[in-house]
Amino acid sequence: MPGLEDLYREIILDHYKNPRNRGELAPPAVSAEGHNPLCGDEIQVYLLVENGTVSDVRIAGQGCSISQSSASMMSAAVKGKSVDDVRKLVSRFKHMMSIEECDSELDTSVNLGDLEALQGVVKFPVRIKCATLAWNTLLEALESAHA
Repeated sequence: MPGLEDLYREIILDHYKNPRNRGELAPPAVSAEGHNPLCGDEIQVYLLVENGTVSDVRIAGQGCSISQSSASMMSAAVKGKSVDDVRKLVSRFKHMMSIEECDSELDTSVNLGDLEALQGVVKFPVRIKCATLAWNTLLEALESAHA
């Protein structure tokens, strides 16, 4: 019987082989680019925010299976959510990746769903930047949307 680790591996591979929300969005969507010089991962996040909600999101770029899977999972997780909920999700994800200090305002009720498949990345510190690249780029795009 397959274990949880096998299931997580399958989820990551599925998002890598069949990425969700690939492509670009035209203005008035905003975009941000992220780059990880250590391994060459590149990500572009296109975001359409309407009435305080991420109404559409697209991702483009290239890189390792972790960065591309994380971007795909992120795009599926934030689409249709309020900007506040997206920020909570980003904070919860980064906390899972152990790169954000645990603060008293962390909303532990935020459900990560399939994103939990990436928690094994923390065993490989050099890969954490791969997993968080899309998330940091998403935050940049959110800032552009509110500028």
